[in-house]
Amino acid sequence: MDSVADPAPPKKSLTALCAVVTGANKGIGLAVVRNLAELGVQVVLTARDEDRGLAAVRSLHSNGLTNVLFHQLDVRDPSSVTALACFLADRFSKLDILVNNAGVSGVDVDAERLKALKVDPESWLSGKATNLVNGVMEHKYEDAVVCIDTNYFGCKRVTEALLPLLRLSPIGASIVNVSSLRSELRRIPNAAIRAELAEVEKLNEERIEGLLGRFLQDLKTGQLHVNGWPMMLPAYSMSKVVVNAYTRVMARRHPDMRFNCVHPGFVKTDINWNTGIGTTDDGARAILMLALRPSGGPSGFYFQETTVADF
Repeated sequence: MDSVADPAPPKKSLTALCAVVTGANKGIGLAVVRNLAELGVQVVLTARDEDRGLAAVRSLHSNGLTNVLFHQLDVRDPSSVTALACFLADRFSKLDILVNNAGVSGVDVDAERLKALKVDPESWLSGKATNLVNGVMEHKYEDAVVCIDTNYFGCKRVTEALLPLLRLSPIGASIVNVSSLRSELRRIPNAAIRAELAEVEKLNEERIEGLLGRFLQDLKTGQLHVNGWPMMLPAYSMSKVVVNAYTRVMARRHPDMRFNCVHPGFVKTDINWNTGIGTTDDGARAILMLALRPSGGPSGFYFQETTVADF
């Protein structure tokens, strides 16, 4: 489908906006914060590590972007999420943009051996390198639990805690969930699982989380391959599959807001062990496009960068 990219609104109209970006002390998250701040948006940069988050904000301030604030956030900790919501309510009384970017890979990787494989980008993106890269990755059940709790449940915790403030946005809030090419349903071998996730009208959190329970049980018992789950970064892949599903649920439930998910491109960041080829600004571009869409823009869609794509 065609791109839906629009020119950014005039800077003057953005200075009244408030945005939150999770997992933003580095990588794509930091690029999104910087770009929003350069447009005049008041941005709250969040990070689990307070020292790294504060260092990122100091760097932005040194470049004149004093409209960036820091607040510590561990998306896995409900009390930390509540503290952020209270801070935003006291400081801004509303929220216009939420970018759920915080995420982990869910695997233990031998980075040096991975680098030595010299896997080309096409093999990464297509999944052709699955068997090759799995040879230098360890898929532990405990890491998968952390991955899903961070990438899916963390996204859900933050979104639901901030919904009261998002409802108060006078322009109709925009929520952008950072996804991945690995999230696409066509990459799931099991047709029944694909069909279950494609039944949009029946999707809800109970069904999504029941599916995750089955996935984790099959991982624990070594049944991923036989039961048709993704084998390339399985926990990460399924966490992003369900982030997409949750995005569709929330878009249907809150038609006054814009909920979208986006694969930002194959960007060189720590989460892919710097195997990507794009810059963090490349990755930020599509997120910014969705974050700054005017009221009445698309909702409930999955984007490959700036283009609408199939879930």
